[in-house]
Amino acid sequence: MIRPLLIAATIAAAPYAASAQSADPHAAMHMMQDRDTPLLAFSITEEMKTSPDRANIGAGVTTQALSAVDAMRQNTVRMNALIDALKRAGIAERDIQTSGFNLSPQYDYTPQQTGGQPRLTGYQVSNQLTVITADTTRIGALIDALVTAGGTNISGPSFFVAEPDAMLDSARETAMRRATERATRYARAAGYTSARLVSVSEGGGFSPQPMPVMARMASAEDAGNVIQPGQVTNGITLNVQFRMER
Repeated sequence: MIRPLLIAATIAAAPYAASAQSADPHAAMHMMQDRDTPLLAFSITEEMKTSPDRANIGAGVTTQALSAVDAMRQNTVRMNALIDALKRAGIAERDIQTSGFNLSPQYDYTPQQTGGQPRLTGYQVSNQLTVITADTTRIGALIDALVTAGGTNISGPSFFVAEPDAMLDSARETAMRRATERATRYARAAGYTSARLVSVSEGGGFSPQPMPVMARMASAEDAGNVIQPGQVTNGITLNVQFRMER
């Protein structure tokens, strides 16, 4: 009784299997094509240049005294003056951030030359700020204000774009169009009619170094050092795969 039931079940299932195999002839055709047509893989990078709308500036003070307490007190007074100058220049408190603080003893190592021990000469305090400004046209004046307020550790500026997404979206569209055009040219050069996109992945956005910052001494009518923001570059890399088709 068991064997007839198994045979009947197999016969009943056969039409469904045949139906499933022939349900999508186009899919079967693509599978056949995928077996005998080349796969093209390459990467493409697109860069976009624009004027920066933000700048980072490093500023700080270094103080030294015989005791650590005195060095800290002097540093606090000078840092408060520096922060007040930044606020007067229109920098919001949220755009002023401590980026480094260091208290270290200072030694005279001359006695070591005669076999003696280093001599403690005092303590040094270094306090550093990172400042963000949206007014890239007045960087020179801001640096002048920092120096006038007692800032000694000035670095930068470093220019960037606050919201690069719009730039990157445009770069993505351009990169995808270029990739499709390149794949089509490859396909036609190899004797095929077109190229079908199989996969795409983004290698990540990048921000190369901005164009060199140019500075010159101020002329008589200038408010201070002149800083040229130039342009900054943002971009993306796409990794794509295309199937050549007849």
